[in-house]
Amino acid sequence: MTEQVVHSAVHPFSARAVLPSAVGLCIYALLLVAGPRLLGDPDSYSHIEVGRWIIAHGTLPTSDPFSFSMHGAPWITFEWLSEVIYAAVYAFAGWPGVVAIAAAAIALAFGLFTFFLLRELSPTLTLLMVIAALVLLAPHMLARPHVLVLPLMVTWAAALVRCMDRGGPPPYWALPLLVLWTNLHGSVVLALGLIGPAVLEALLREERSEWPRVLLRWLPFSALALAASCLTPHGPEPLLMPLKTLGLGSALAWIGEWRPQDFSHVGGFELLLLGGIFALSRGVTLPVVRALVVIGLLHFALAQIRNADLLAMLAPLYLAAPLGRTFGGPSRTDTDGSSRGLGLAAVAALAAMSGLALARDIRPLPNITPTAAIAQTDLARAGHVLNDYSFGGYLIYAGIPTFIDGRGELYGGPFIDRYNRALALVDIGDLLKLLDDYNIGATLLSPRTPAVAMLDRLPEWQRVYSDDVAVVHKRRVVPQK
Repeated sequence: MTEQVVHSAVHPFSARAVLPSAVGLCIYALLLVAGPRLLGDPDSYSHIEVGRWIIAHGTLPTSDPFSFSMHGAPWITFEWLSEVIYAAVYAFAGWPGVVAIAAAAIALAFGLFTFFLLRELSPTLTLLMVIAALVLLAPHMLARPHVLVLPLMVTWAAALVRCMDRGGPPPYWALPLLVLWTNLHGSVVLALGLIGPAVLEALLREERSEWPRVLLRWLPFSALALAASCLTPHGPEPLLMPLKTLGLGSALAWIGEWRPQDFSHVGGFELLLLGGIFALSRGVTLPVVRALVVIGLLHFALAQIRNADLLAMLAPLYLAAPLGRTFGGPSRTDTDGSSRGLGLAAVAALAAMSGLALARDIRPLPNITPTAAIAQTDLARAGHVLNDYSFGGYLIYAGIPTFIDGRGELYGGPFIDRYNRALALVDIGDLLKLLDDYNIGATLLSPRTPAVAMLDRLPEWQRVYSDDVAVVHKRRVVPQK
């Protein structure tokens, strides 16, 4: 028996062949078990309904068809392809299918993430990075369009980082990813922003006399990336989506995922941040561009909870090569070896888990699903309904026009701010004015909303239903206008 045969018998698979599939399958299994957790956001309801509207009409909406407060106002959906995918999967396999495709996208992203990290890091350090990313991403693992983009984001960033690590040419092969990204989610401007660090590091690597050559190398790629990002039914408008969101101003503070990180109690984010600071104190030296990228990602994650996703999935890719040089990269046994049979085993496991998941009865969480309140009060016939923000998605799904829902770019900052101040009784007079201004005939609010107690005390309003999920009040006499 030759030495090669003995080595093959002892190491039938390399870490690089095994770990990505193992990580992806484990995360897929965990997410399927936690199925309802992925359906914990009201926007899952509205995205499916928007997708069904697009399929039914064979076109994209250009004005709002779902609310009464903004009905007919100019509005386009930047995430139309994700919504069509979710709607089609829902029509075929119901909520279990929606969970399965969201879980598959997240698992694929982590599988790719692991694969790319293993190019520079040891399996042990790679797994530590995966665990840290999993902790940061966990709160935002939801069946919404952003998770369908995660595999594209990881691949795009890894392609640019590879150029930075090896000093290679721009990754033209990755440009088609941007066409998908820009139609799946409104965050494609991030992809364009990531080109900047690659260009800057390429410039710093060369003498000043070579800078024109470097810029000429990257300029066509950047222009094609911008063009690819504009290949949508709406043209370049998705690139403006972040500006529309940030334009909500102080109203963002009312929306949980857009709030800054909360350090009033110890959480996963804080622990990982402290751990990262400790690691840097052990002598890790980062190139200036990588340091700036990580600082920028950390700023975004501190400023808005939802941006912890970016820190989780992007920062390790930029840190991998410097960390590998400090703590040691993959050994030869980590990268050598056969992967025969591994692909078939992974596909078989994936199919088995998916089959079991599709057989389960999975539904969105009750706290965003006021089914009983709507049915028992015949709310669909009650006229205009002032709804809780968290019920907006379900009302769209149920075909009841909303007062407000998760489409912040439609309603705008002043509208959202007024709504929340009124329901929080910051301005009691404006609550009464709002009820009359919009000819409200019924309210559907969370029991914890301060306005519920106020409505209980108003003689022209009557509580007609309440449970742990929702409270319904109806106006005794609907004002005529």
